[in-house]
Amino acid sequence: MPGTSPRLPSDCVFVDTNVFLRHLTNDLPHQAEAVERLLRQAAAGQLRLATNAMVVAEVVWTLESYYSLSKADVAARITAMLNTAGLDVADAPLLLRAIADYVDLNIDFIDAYNAAWMLQHGLSSACTFDRRHLSRASGITPLVPGEDPPLADAPGPTPGDQ
Repeated sequence: MPGTSPRLPSDCVFVDTNVFLRHLTNDLPHQAEAVERLLRQAAAGQLRLATNAMVVAEVVWTLESYYSLSKADVAARITAMLNTAGLDVADAPLLLRAIADYVDLNIDFIDAYNAAWMLQHGLSSACTFDRRHLSRASGITPLVPGEDPPLADAPGPTPGDQ
């Protein structure tokens, strides 16, 4: 399938959001200790771990909404997570840029990720009804359908034009 990421080794183990949350918050110490052992094994090369951007986004959202951490605290924890030895994180450089913009531009993490993704893929315009956050991202022009000229209602084919 075009655009798919390379396959990970079959011995790689996917790590879900709740595992990272236990480690990053230590709210359940016995689980946090188990995760610490798991991460030490991965760092020692005894096993290989992997996760993805959706997990990172869910961790960010949970740390913000449930644990009420500041953006700076969230960013520090996510940066540490992304730099964990033995952990493969799909699109890690993109996520690192997004987490920096999330703090520096004071925008939602998902908007920061989308802006970073757009720039990585050579896109500079975003169709949105919420200009507020994307307008802060350098190199991104938010366009509102029906309001901005490039997305204005253009005459389309009529039913008999085929």
